[in-house]
Amino acid sequence: MTDGLVLLVDDDEDIRDSLTQTLELRGFDVAAHARPDRALDEVGPGYPGIVVSDIRMPRMDGLEFLDALLSRDPELPVILITGHGDVPLAVEALGRGAYDFIEKPFAAERLTSSIARAVEKRRLTLELRRLRESEPLDDPLDRLVLGGSDRIQDIKRRIRTIAGSALDVLVVGATGTGKEHAARAIHALSDRPDRPFVTINLAALPPDRVEAELFGYVAGAYPGTSRGRTGRLEHARGGTIFLDEISSAPLTVQAKLLRVLEDRAVLPLSASEPVALDARFIASSRVPLEPLVARGAFRDDLLYRINPVTLQLPPLAERAADLPGLFLAFVQAAARRLNRPEPAIPPARLMSLAGRDWPGNMRELKNAAELLVLGLEEPLPGGDGTGGTLAERVDRFERDTIAAALAAHGGSLKDTYESLGLARKTLYEKMQKHGLKREDFVPPA
Repeated sequence: MTDGLVLLVDDDEDIRDSLTQTLELRGFDVAAHARPDRALDEVGPGYPGIVVSDIRMPRMDGLEFLDALLSRDPELPVILITGHGDVPLAVEALGRGAYDFIEKPFAAERLTSSIARAVEKRRLTLELRRLRESEPLDDPLDRLVLGGSDRIQDIKRRIRTIAGSALDVLVVGATGTGKEHAARAIHALSDRPDRPFVTINLAALPPDRVEAELFGYVAGAYPGTSRGRTGRLEHARGGTIFLDEISSAPLTVQAKLLRVLEDRAVLPLSASEPVALDARFIASSRVPLEPLVARGAFRDDLLYRINPVTLQLPPLAERAADLPGLFLAFVQAAARRLNRPEPAIPPARLMSLAGRDWPGNMRELKNAAELLVLGLEEPLPGGDGTGGTLAERVDRFERDTIAAALAAHGGSLKDTYESLGLARKTLYEKMQKHGLKREDFVPPA
């Protein structure tokens, strides 16, 4: 797999061959041309690479070539190679839309570093276009579980596999990681998508009313009650019941939930006959339940009953490759919902997202997108480096900088240590120190 496609244009055969060899050794896929007018035939709005061109050429000079390229795609990165006397001309080219200029003689690292940044910019630009132009997703799984990183693709595969079965599911993940969306995707892909999907947040129910809310009651169950009430569980008959924050349920309620799961029926308070549910159960928890079982705060038999399948949702801090696409999707959704124009988002802004931890996960990212649409954008969390001792602030800055560079270069270690001015060994040691893994920053194929 190459690091990027480069359209190289230079009328000097020796220079063209030398640059081609240099770039190919650095992992780039090079298409070399002697004449710019012929190179134009390869370039269109969706051209997947960048252009590197000499500025002094017969038939068509670099500025004319630049204008012709940008007329086909104004966002195409074009790097111009100039002689010493052409610097004023190159500065003019920057004003006309060139991405960069390299003055002869130049070190190979200067050119390849500029090309690497241009290739990443092009990749993000085309990804933004694809996301903006794509039709609304018909697949409920892709619509509800956003992202394309390896971790998320594996979760989607598991959801698609288990959705058609009758298995109950436990979804574990920090706040804001999308547990309810995963549950809704399972329901949408099941054999009962037209039946009720009932969400019950066990942490939000009044402690003295939990059983009445869940199971309901018949007339006379409480003093002064002349009518019964249908419980929330019964509202989901034939459908799917999402027990959000099941770890918050009191032990007495856990015992009754276990009976409901085993019998697939609910017994309203003071009733003599149970009501059949024929429902599937999906439970969620912000924390692993095994430690709660060890402390006696959660029933082991209930845990075994609700987790024949467990989905572990990763936090955004482990999904750097997904961040640009997720943020753009949230911006588009917020612009539609608020009836406001969609703001332009430069690729550099998207690259900076990967340097943050996003402790609030999807909710925090969504809030940041909405603030951007409203014109109330705030500094990204952690962006000012405040809080903690000087050593802690320096450590945080170092980690964020390395993470942002890894994301900007798609996980390429060579490009990362060159852009940061580090030795290879130094980068490896710092990544190990901060718990950064290269594979977390490699975009999906």
